[in-house]
Amino acid sequence: MTASRLNFTLRPLAVLVMGLTLGACTLGPDYQRPAVPIASEFKQAEGWKIAAPSDVQQRGDWWTLYGDAELDALVARLNVSNQNLAAAEAQYRQARALVRGARSQLFPTFGAGASATRSGSGSGSSSTVTQSSGISENYDAGLDASWELDIWGRLRRSLEANRANMQASAADLAAVRLSLQSELVQTYLQLRVTDEQQRLLDQTVAAYERSLRLTENQYRAGIVPRSDVSQALTQLRSTQAQALDLQWQRAQLEHAIAVLVGVPPSELNIAERVDIPRLPEVPVILPSELLERRPDVAAAERDVMAANAQIGVAEAAWYPDLTLSASGGYRNSSFSDLISVPNRYWSLGPQLAVTLLDFGARRADLEQAEAAYDQTVANYRQTVLDSFREVEDSLVQMRVLAREAVVQQEALDAAQESLRLIENQYRAGTVDFLSVVTVQTTALNNERTNLTLLGDRLIASVQLIAALGGGWDEVSLEQEPALRAPTP
Repeated sequence: MTASRLNFTLRPLAVLVMGLTLGACTLGPDYQRPAVPIASEFKQAEGWKIAAPSDVQQRGDWWTLYGDAELDALVARLNVSNQNLAAAEAQYRQARALVRGARSQLFPTFGAGASATRSGSGSGSSSTVTQSSGISENYDAGLDASWELDIWGRLRRSLEANRANMQASAADLAAVRLSLQSELVQTYLQLRVTDEQQRLLDQTVAAYERSLRLTENQYRAGIVPRSDVSQALTQLRSTQAQALDLQWQRAQLEHAIAVLVGVPPSELNIAERVDIPRLPEVPVILPSELLERRPDVAAAERDVMAANAQIGVAEAAWYPDLTLSASGGYRNSSFSDLISVPNRYWSLGPQLAVTLLDFGARRADLEQAEAAYDQTVANYRQTVLDSFREVEDSLVQMRVLAREAVVQQEALDAAQESLRLIENQYRAGTVDFLSVVTVQTTALNNERTNLTLLGDRLIASVQLIAALGGGWDEVSLEQEPALRAPTP
């Protein structure tokens, strides 16, 4: 075929392809964020400090608010070595690869092949022995290409769904990271409060030992009865048992931290310290901003976006698919002169395929896609409501605990003053030792309650920061998360 004849043959095909491409449309509804109920402000945020654009508390490494270098180092190790985080990152890489695969469907596919066959056939009647005829050889080498024209937007909707799934996976990764960081910070703060309680009990044990010696001396001098010695000894041993009980509690907290940072418990030792990280001031954002600051909310919305795109994919199944295919090469029975003009072949043409009767299969697929969309919308709205509830819970917890801390400190001050007075009275011989034991126990319980309350306030602050999204922002979805090399 001459070049002019080939151009004449391809010209109508080119016009057809250009017309179909220019007239291509995308079936299915375009995505719009579902409406959700949003209050103008948080119910429990009255009098709370509202976040300002310059607040570093709402961005980046939020755990640095607690001012503890050892905590910062542990969170850095978690970001690198936690295995649950590694699994979430691997899931995100899968979603990202699916996007690349869906994008590649928009472009032509090219292939190449070569074959060599040797064949023969029999001859003769059924009553005689079959004789072998001549053997033939055939050699083939060629190229082929195919391109599915996305006239109805099926491939584009599929790409849109995969891209939304990738962003949902990225948000899931951020949510897992935030959850693990929050768990680590809470566990570490509990460990430091336990250290302070251990210090308190050790000091109390030392004080009770002195009290026991004083009582024994008074007993030998005939000042107090034997029962005072027994009460002092009982009080000492009971407090020593409480101090020993804290050791296994601290060990469990240390073991939990080791697993979070990706090492066996035997390989992590956190030295005891006498200081507790400071309680940070956490500014609060507006409810409307929460939708952009919570990775779980963003993930739920991206699921809605993907489900919406799948409706377009299902609708496109009702329309014909147009595929352009082309192939060409050389074919001959002899390999020596395979590549020559007389042995060449080629083919080029469109293929139109449409399903005429499927007994409701496409209708069922479309209904399934629409129902899946409704489900993801409901899940998204529920996630938003849960996020508002978590912030409100954390705000009221922080407020009540702050007021409780003031009252508890007053109770502790009163108990310590009462203890000072009763000890002076006992030394003067005006009260028995049972009265001293009662007041000492009250003072110790108030001190331990005060520390427990401080720990609760620290934990509540972590939960509030996590409920507000930590340092995450929805803009992060437009950027690929920084991935680390998987650890063995």
